[in-house]
Amino acid sequence: MPQLRKAPGPRGRRSVGRTLLVTALLAAVSMVPAATAAPQTPARATQMRSTHSTPAHQQVAHFYGAYIDAVTAEGGGKLATALRSFYLKPGLRSQLRSWEARNHADGVLRAQNTPLAFQVTAGDSGAGHTWSKMRLTWSGGKHPVYTYLTVQSDLQTGKISGIR
Repeated sequence: MPQLRKAPGPRGRRSVGRTLLVTALLAAVSMVPAATAAPQTPARATQMRSTHSTPAHQQVAHFYGAYIDAVTAEGGGKLATALRSFYLKPGLRSQLRSWEARNHADGVLRAQNTPLAFQVTAGDSGAGHTWSKMRLTWSGGKHPVYTYLTVQSDLQTGKISGIR
């Protein structure tokens, strides 16, 4: 084994060992993102940016990320329905069905298309509920188009109970 330098005592050897370990880890980590980055197609270029402060806000971010991916994917209708069943309260699911029948659009997104990206920002909380501000991005470039939703969640269950 090659000798790096003469280190006096066990402390010096630990220092050299740590340096070698850190160098090896940094080299390995720097190569991993390039090797594991999956190319994104424009239809699935969903980006999530979340500034959440409670588990309920995080739940909203998880739901919208998974839901947008499901409705974008071919044959993702069953998954979108399952996600609604898991994340949304029954009363909201009923309200969304009525809204969708009247407006001929997706009630969760309040649109007929799927956004390119979204951002969740924590809002106020009170009376057992918390509100998240959703910003849906519909186009890119110099002048992106946004729409905003307010999503209400129950603090106790984390389930989404309202979308406006």
